[in-house]
Amino acid sequence: MKNIGALAVIFAIVFFQSCGQKEDSCSLNSEILDQDLEIEILRLEKDFFEAKNAEDFEFLLEKYPEFTKNYLQADLYQSMDSLVADLVQIHQDSAMRVLNDSVHVEFADFSKVEEELENALKAVKYYFPQFEVPKVYTFVSGFNSDLVVTEDLIVIGLDYFLPASHSFQPDLPRYMADRYEKEYIVPMIVTAISSRFNQTDPKDNTLLAEMIYYGKAYHFTKAILPCTSDQFIIGYTPEQISESFANEEFIWAHFVENELLYETNPFEIRKYMGEAPFTDAISTVAPGRLGRWLGWNIVDDYVFNQEVSLPMLMANPDAEQIFRQSGYRPRPPA
Repeated sequence: MKNIGALAVIFAIVFFQSCGQKEDSCSLNSEILDQDLEIEILRLEKDFFEAKNAEDFEFLLEKYPEFTKNYLQADLYQSMDSLVADLVQIHQDSAMRVLNDSVHVEFADFSKVEEELENALKAVKYYFPQFEVPKVYTFVSGFNSDLVVTEDLIVIGLDYFLPASHSFQPDLPRYMADRYEKEYIVPMIVTAISSRFNQTDPKDNTLLAEMIYYGKAYHFTKAILPCTSDQFIIGYTPEQISESFANEEFIWAHFVENELLYETNPFEIRKYMGEAPFTDAISTVAPGRLGRWLGWNIVDDYVFNQEVSLPMLMANPDAEQIFRQSGYRPRPPA
C-alpha cells in the first residue's frame, strides 16, 4: 500500500475548512410542503406497557397487524399464544419498565421529529409519486431493534435514541452509538427509504459500484432533507467532515494509486466501506467508511455536471457511467 505514512501525517496535522466542501443550502419547497399529506406517529410503547394481561396483548396484536407481522415477527412463533406469553413476560420485567419510563421522559414531546418526518415523506412523494406513505410507530424494543423500515410501516425503537449521557445504552461500539441521537432518526429513515429507488447492477460487485450506491443514498437523503446537516446524514462529526474535505486529494490519490475502484475482493472493499472507527488502510485518524463519503462526492458532481433529476439518478444502475460522467476531481486544500 503506497503513501500510508504520509497520509497518516497529513490527516494528523491538517485541520481546516476546504474551499471545496459542500455548502448547506437550506430551502423547503413550498410545493412539497403544501401537499395534502399528514402522518400520525403512533406511540405503541404506551399501549403495550399499559397492557395488564394476555387479553390486552391479544387485542393490541389484532389492532396493529402490520406491526405484529413485520416488527414482532409473529410468523416465527409457534402460535399467537406464544408471542403473547413472551410479551407479558417482557413487559413485566422491572428493567424494561424502567427503560420505558426513561423513554417516556426523554420523548414526551415528539412533535419536532413528527413534523420533520412528515415533511420528508412529502418530499419523497413529490419526487416519486408512486410512493405509498407507510404507517409510523414508536416502540421500546429492549435494544433489540433500532429501526425497521418497510413499504408498509416504519418502527422507531426509541430506546436506541436516548442521549449518549443516559445510563441506558445499546450494546454498540461508541463510534456507532454516537450516531443514535434524536437528530439522526429522520435521516436514518430517509436513507433506508432510498434503497427502494436505488437501482443497481447485480453483476457489478466492484468497490466503485458500492461507493456509487452509498453516494446515491446520501444524495437522496440530502435532497429530501436539504436543511439537515451532513453530519446527521453520513454520521461524521463536523471535525471529521472538515478534515476529510481538507484531505480529499490525498484520499483520492490512495484509491487511484492502489487501483481500488475496480477491486472485487470483499475483504478489501470492507476496509473502505464497512463500519469501523477509522479507515486503517489510509490512516488511524481518518474516519471509517471513507469510500461511502467519496462516493457521495462523486454522485454530487455527476448530478451537478449532468443536471440529472433525483428520479433519474436513482433509476440509473450504471455506476461506471455515473463515475465517468461525473467529471469528479478532488478539491485541493485551501
